[in-house]
This record gives sequence, C-alpha cells and structure tokens, in this order.
Amino acid sequence: MGFGIKELVIILLIVLILFGSKRLKSLGTDLGSAIKGFKKSVADDGEKSPETSVDQSLETKPESK
Repeated sequence: MGFGIKELVIILLIVLILFGSKRLKSLGTDLGSAIKGFKKSVADDGEKSPETSVDQSLETKPESK
C-alpha cells in the first residue's frame, strides 16, 4: 500500500499551507546543514577510528624474540 503521485501532492500542499513557504525553506536549510555535518563527522571518525590506530601501533612495534 504505497503512496501515489496524487497522494504525495496533496500531502505536500497541506504541509505548505500549514507551515508556509518561509518556514519550509528554513527547515530545508537546517536539515541540509545537519546532514552535511553528520556526513563530515562520519568521514572524520572513519579516518581516526580506534581500529586504525591499533593496527598502526601493532605495525610500528618491533617484535621481541
């Protein structure tokens, strides 16, 4: 039971009437910046993950025999 084009248009019109175009624009801007920040933090976290630092520290330690 999915939504068709007609249902989506009706829902979007109701949302536009309830919130107004200015508020929807600011919500879209805020949502876009939040997604951008999330992607940036995930990318930064992936580069500095604990597994990577553990693997690197194991490779740099000399083996004692």
